[in-house]
Amino acid sequence: MHDYQKNFIEFAIRRDVLRFGDFTLKSGRTSPYFFNAGLFNTGEDLLELSKAYAAALERSGLNYDIIFGPAYKGIPLATVTAMALAADGINKPFAFNRKEKKDHGEGGNIVGAPLQGEVLVVDDVITAGTAIRESMDLIHNAGARPAGVLIALDRQERGTGDKSAIQEVQDTFGIPVVSIIKLDQVLDYLNSRPGFEEHAARVATYQQAYGI
Repeated sequence: MHDYQKNFIEFAIRRDVLRFGDFTLKSGRTSPYFFNAGLFNTGEDLLELSKAYAAALERSGLNYDIIFGPAYKGIPLATVTAMALAADGINKPFAFNRKEKKDHGEGGNIVGAPLQGEVLVVDDVITAGTAIRESMDLIHNAGARPAGVLIALDRQERGTGDKSAIQEVQDTFGIPVVSIIKLDQVLDYLNSRPGFEEHAARVATYQQAYGI
C-alpha cells in the first residue's frame, strides 16, 4: 500500500466518510461498512481529497487530454483534481455536464472546456454504473474518446451477476477504471491496526460472501 492510500483511508475514517457498523445497501445487502464521499464537505476536505485523486491518477500512467466530472458529485471532484494536478505542474482542461440542456446563452449541456481527444471521467464510486454510461454517451456524441475512469473506492463487490459494476464498465467500454483505494487495501489497513479487529473480521466475511 502506498502512503497516499494509507493516508486516504485514515482521512476517510477520521471524517466519518468510511464508517463501520450495519448498513443496508440499495441491493438489500447488509454491509459492515459504508463509504459516503458526500461527507467530504469542507474546503480542507476537498484539498486533501484532491491530492489523493491526483496521486492515484499520476501513478496510474493513464493518458488523457481533459478531465470530465458527471453531474452532480463528479463536478467538484473533477474541478479539485484539475487544481491538484496543476499544483504538480500538470495543467489539464476540465468540463462537466448539466442535467438539463441549456437553450439560452452559450447553450448546450457541457460547461467548461470542450470534450475532445481522450476524456478522463472522475467520480466518487461506481455503484450501478449509470452516471458512467451517461458520461460515455456525452463523450461519444461530442466526437471524443473515453480514456478511463477515476474513482475514490473500488468496493470489489459483485452486482446481480458474477461481475462488479466496475468490471462491467471496463468490459462494456474497454477502458480502465482506476481507484484511490480498493476494499482489499481497506481490509489490510484494518488488520494492521489495533482496535479494528472486529471490523476487519466482519469486512472479510462480507467480502468472502460478495466479493469478486
